[in-house]
Amino acid sequence: MKDSLSARRREGMGRVPAATPPDVLDPVRPYRILLVEDDPADVMLIEDVMSSVTSSPITHVPDGVAALEYLHDRDQPRPDLIVLDLNLPRMNGNEVLTAVKSDPDLRAIPVVMLTTSAAPGDIVAAYRSHVSAYVIKPADFDDFGQAVRSIDAFFRTIAARLPEH
Repeated sequence: MKDSLSARRREGMGRVPAATPPDVLDPVRPYRILLVEDDPADVMLIEDVMSSVTSSPITHVPDGVAALEYLHDRDQPRPDLIVLDLNLPRMNGNEVLTAVKSDPDLRAIPVVMLTTSAAPGDIVAAYRSHVSAYVIKPADFDDFGQAVRSIDAFFRTIAARLPEH
């Protein structure tokens, strides 16, 4: 199923959905995003959409093990937001989420689960593990872009309440 969704997204890769006008969004400091995603087409689309609404730098890692390695590397900048896929190789998104929320040095970082899974059990498990938001990847290209823009809008609504680290 994931492969067919990716193929449909690649077909529309030339069109990036229109960004929300900058004056509609409250300005916030640029924030650092850690994107944990194994699908190259989704990575490209997420980066394209996010770059149309924010100048925030995005660091991409392809799996859960790499995410935790990055987060524990003191030489890497601490992300302000983690965008995490559920279905990852080596360590799934729920395992990463549990590790992040169990670590006193990481638990304050908001985590948005961005995944194809609409299974009630996956959603409940994510919220029980203290995910900040759970966003289902739509199959429609334009809707996918809007879902990604909603992650930026979500972060902007909570950014004023977050301490800088």
